[in-house]
Amino acid sequence: MDRFVAMEAFARVVERGGFSAAAQELRMSRAMVSRHVQHLEQHLGARLLHRTTRRVSLTEAGQVYYERSTQLLAELAAVE
Repeated sequence: MDRFVAMEAFARVVERGGFSAAAQELRMSRAMVSRHVQHLEQHLGARLLHRTTRRVSLTEAGQVYYERSTQLLAELAAVE
């Protein structure tokens, strides 16, 4: 999986407060957004999100990763 796409999916989940809203914005299935986030978590060896049936919230590692990844994604957008 493309790590930048996975970062974007993770960021949208955080910003929109859930997988469904992120999936709708990104025009991909909820399952695909979930796979992207799981891929990141496996790659990093850390849990990024606390998931419940009603909401998602950031773990401590997730907070750090979110801050750094949004900076990187902004830089990438500026370069393009």
